[in-house]
Amino acid sequence: MTQIYVDRDKCNQCGLCVVECPIRIIRIREQDSVPSWVGGGSRLCLNCGHCVAVCPPGAVGLETMKPEECTPTRKDLLPTPEQVEHFLKSRRSVRVYQEQPVEREKLAKLIDIASYAPSGHNGQPVEWLVLTDKKDVRRLAELTADWLRWVIKEEPTLAGMLQAKRVVAGWDSGADVVARGAPHLIIAHTDQYGVHAGDCTIALTYLELAAYSLGLGACWAGYMQGAAVLYPPMIEALQLPEGHQSFGVMMVGYPAHKLSRIPLRNKPRIAWR
Repeated sequence: MTQIYVDRDKCNQCGLCVVECPIRIIRIREQDSVPSWVGGGSRLCLNCGHCVAVCPPGAVGLETMKPEECTPTRKDLLPTPEQVEHFLKSRRSVRVYQEQPVEREKLAKLIDIASYAPSGHNGQPVEWLVLTDKKDVRRLAELTADWLRWVIKEEPTLAGMLQAKRVVAGWDSGADVVARGAPHLIIAHTDQYGVHAGDCTIALTYLELAAYSLGLGACWAGYMQGAAVLYPPMIEALQLPEGHQSFGVMMVGYPAHKLSRIPLRNKPRIAWR
């Protein structure tokens, strides 16, 4: 259960916390009173912090977060619409990496940023596995190639969709077409019996964008994710917590090349109603 705390000297009874609460469990009982929970509010609170974030004077806090512990929002650090557009359009999936490993502090920074991604009911269910040793990345890539060989033999239709023969042929010729020589892998995992696949996807998307902002390159490792879900030797090698499943694998490293322009994309297909 979560308790709400209000500094009476700071509270101006504006009611913003009441309006912003996603599940409507805050009320102001009467004139000159301060915000409080409705009945059962302490059990229902999502701990999302909207009430803390929206309070101009910093009067509202939760036992899990005090206003002074939260970073103030700064307009001077927010990008313009043009900057956001350019940032998002110029982001590229990076598949050629430098040999240089990424500093652990920078990898930790990526995950810290990704932890602010939205999640259903603010459950924050995503957990992370970071492979920092290139030998471990190579081992998982080998297992992925083995899985694709199994797919070619046992699931020819799926093999055709995945272009598995082409990938395996490339691998056997000495080209790392699975992990692309990336020095690191970051895997988002959570309870396989829950409904959190989307939460992992959103968190990894945050992570990929954060990587670009930090001068890193990233790319979704789709073949490795397939093996991480369907191939027992790969599942065993990951050693995720019991009951957990990988919901996304991201290759991360310093990009080998600098791109000079934004390639074209198809026009959006939109139905207006």
